[in-house]
Amino acid sequence: MRGLRPALWLAGLAVFAGAAGASAAPFAYVANSLSNDVSVLDIATNSVVATVPVGQYSQGVAVTPDGSRVYVTNTLDNTVSVIDTGSNSVVATVPVGVRPTGVAVSPNGSLVYVGNITDSSVSVIDTATNLVVATVPEGPNPVGVAVSPDGTRVYVGNWAAADNIGTVGVIDTATNTLVATVPLTGLNPVGVAVSPDGSRVYVPDWSNNAVAVIDTAMNMMVNQVLVGSNPEGVVMSPDGSHAYVANTGDNTVSVIDTSLNLALITVPVGSSPQGLAMTRDGSRVYVANTNDNTMSVIDTATNLVVATVPVGTGPIAFGEFIGP
Repeated sequence: MRGLRPALWLAGLAVFAGAAGASAAPFAYVANSLSNDVSVLDIATNSVVATVPVGQYSQGVAVTPDGSRVYVTNTLDNTVSVIDTGSNSVVATVPVGVRPTGVAVSPNGSLVYVGNITDSSVSVIDTATNLVVATVPEGPNPVGVAVSPDGTRVYVGNWAAADNIGTVGVIDTATNTLVATVPLTGLNPVGVAVSPDGSRVYVPDWSNNAVAVIDTAMNMMVNQVLVGSNPEGVVMSPDGSHAYVANTGDNTVSVIDTSLNLALITVPVGSSPQGLAMTRDGSRVYVANTNDNTMSVIDTATNLVVATVPVGTGPIAFGEFIGP
């Protein structure tokens, strides 16, 4: 992945999703890291309907639950762009930490959490004011960020420093403090996804071609699922029965059966898939292919690619995605 891959990247990813309004069909908001913009994709027609300029090396994307705002991390600017989905324009730019990458919104839409790689912190943005209201010290090189369904915890994937192992930090949102650090077996955790019931966290590790499964009650890794080469992005199905993982190294998406903790299906997609997102009804998975400048659309009933959509240059995707 650009910016995170050893010798190639210590940057981040993106989440894409959203809506242009409560009455509109869902849209995907795809951060394009090399063209410094966001492609607005109408998922009803699989066509790009707008392009929004943002900051330098845009990667992480998170949409608020009401679909009115999209938060985009600009890794080289050390900022977050705030897009108004009604006008598809940037209405605020929020300074955060150094090399912001992963981003996630709380379930009630009041807070945004941003992982800052270089200064090992998580910035907490108040969406009412678009100001940073807290900075939480984290483990080294925080990348992926996900919030639990009840909003009480934030899970952060931390790349290993020196010869240590990768970890997942657990932040208590009531106090904005790090309350646990979960050791993994690999060096480079990237994406983070929480199961719909909040009981498990799934973390792809770029270095060992596997997905760590964390029990949230014990804050412990309880399983590891082998997937494709250099996995990065991950997303859960709405019912929690499957996890979809983008494998950058072999241009595939692994489909994990979470009841068995096995990757039973492998779907070929475009070149260098980095992140992916799922429609609210679970019928489609959208995959960002960084080297192709496209999005692959997977039908989850057949696990076949049913469309390929051109977007901007260097699309990256990571985290929660489809808005109302």
